[in-house]
Amino acid sequence: MKVEAFLVNSFTADGSGGNPAGVVFNADKLSDAEKLTIAKAVGFSETAFVSDDEEVDFSVSFFTTTEEVDFCGHATLAVFSTLFNQGVIAAGNYTQRTKAGLLGITIANDGQVTMEQTLPKYLGSFAYHEVAGLLGVDEAVLASTALPIDVITTGLPDIIVPVPRGYLDKIEVNNAALSDFCKQHEVIGVHAFELYNAHEKLTASCRNFAPLVGIPEESATGSASGALACYLTKHLYSEHINHFKFEQGRLMGCASHISACVRSDKQGVSQVLVGGYASGFGTQIIEI
Repeated sequence: MKVEAFLVNSFTADGSGGNPAGVVFNADKLSDAEKLTIAKAVGFSETAFVSDDEEVDFSVSFFTTTEEVDFCGHATLAVFSTLFNQGVIAAGNYTQRTKAGLLGITIANDGQVTMEQTLPKYLGSFAYHEVAGLLGVDEAVLASTALPIDVITTGLPDIIVPVPRGYLDKIEVNNAALSDFCKQHEVIGVHAFELYNAHEKLTASCRNFAPLVGIPEESATGSASGALACYLTKHLYSEHINHFKFEQGRLMGCASHISACVRSDKQGVSQVLVGGYASGFGTQIIEI
């Protein structure tokens, strides 16, 4: 059997950069083993598989090159951008079923995709010394931010790590140690960030490391961007609606831009939205 995978860069910045994902339509009859085989052949951090659903618009599953994950932001963007660009759907509102839950999608007339993420769960914190060695950064450097290291999920649990401005590019991850640490604590990986000043166009630059699931580093991470937006809302911003713009992938030579919005009320965060643009760059035929 031959399967066609669309190759898509998600969270592009002015049409360039982004994080590549594979997208496979009509995946209803594919087994999990076949999906994993396809994801390995595509070779990107994630490949999304789109199936019909009896209750909502689409059912989407996500596979890295090593396993299935509950959700993937940049692959979700790739799915709905491709559906839109192929003329399968028009601009409007849609719902996808994922293992992280039913999540809303909005497509603007210009092709921008905004995805709803699950409401945040704050799963605990780590001390600076527990994380510093994993990233090759001195404990005192992390402590100088005076910000906590939190585990937050808006679809996948990530360790959110603030670093001082100028230190993000100096991170050197111990992949084996980080994988063991993440497995022990049941998290996906680390999302590190450095803040920009209030008058600058970007809120923060980020790097994401998830060697446990076969991703040493990736250039745009939608799920972790939602978690970071909730982290910033909790610790630094008090408005009921907070808008953020993140950069990721700069050091990898494929800078990406990710928009995020967090809405809050007296009960806490009421909505998490992450969005951006994507562009296809070809297809791949996989024989299974």
